[in-house]
Amino acid sequence: MVKQKPFGTIRPNPQGDEPVIHPSAFIDPTAILCGKVIVHENVFIGPYAVIRADEVDATGEMQPIVIGAHSNIQDGVVIHSKSGAAVTIGAYTSIAHRAIVHGPCNVGSKVFIGFNSVLFNCTIGEGCVVRHNAVVDGCTLPPGFYVPSTERIGAQTDLATVPRVSVQASEFSEDVVRTNNWLVEGYKRLLGT
Repeated sequence: MVKQKPFGTIRPNPQGDEPVIHPSAFIDPTAILCGKVIVHENVFIGPYAVIRADEVDATGEMQPIVIGAHSNIQDGVVIHSKSGAAVTIGAYTSIAHRAIVHGPCNVGSKVFIGFNSVLFNCTIGEGCVVRHNAVVDGCTLPPGFYVPSTERIGAQTDLATVPRVSVQASEFSEDVVRTNNWLVEGYKRLLGT
């Protein structure tokens, strides 16, 4: 078996900031991490994910993109931020295939973001579920809310019309995290790291 490097393409941004990756994390060799990115323990970053912290604000400053412990950033996810604003992904959170998280953005712990969903300029509270092809833009979604597939939640949305996370949706989110934690161990073992 050919040993591969355990991390994807890791590169500095124009300011010279480089990603900081906990040694227990797994980053697929096809993923790209650029700049002021912090990856905590036991994180899974899947194939072709792009996490890029390279823009600065008007004063030349930049906040980091932080991926919390035991979270998973799945295949083709893009995480970026406008003008150096912070992006934080909490612990035990899943960002599913091809989702876009564009800062400023704060995603709490134990959150599930579905396939092709888009988050921009928002806060997603702990335990929320945002299903596939949904958009959350310019608002705060309190803890425990459920955004159905294809819904758009914005500053004008009446949150009284947004359902709460069911036990089944919460269990699904927990299972996705468990599966991806298992993948971290399996791929690291396969790669001999």
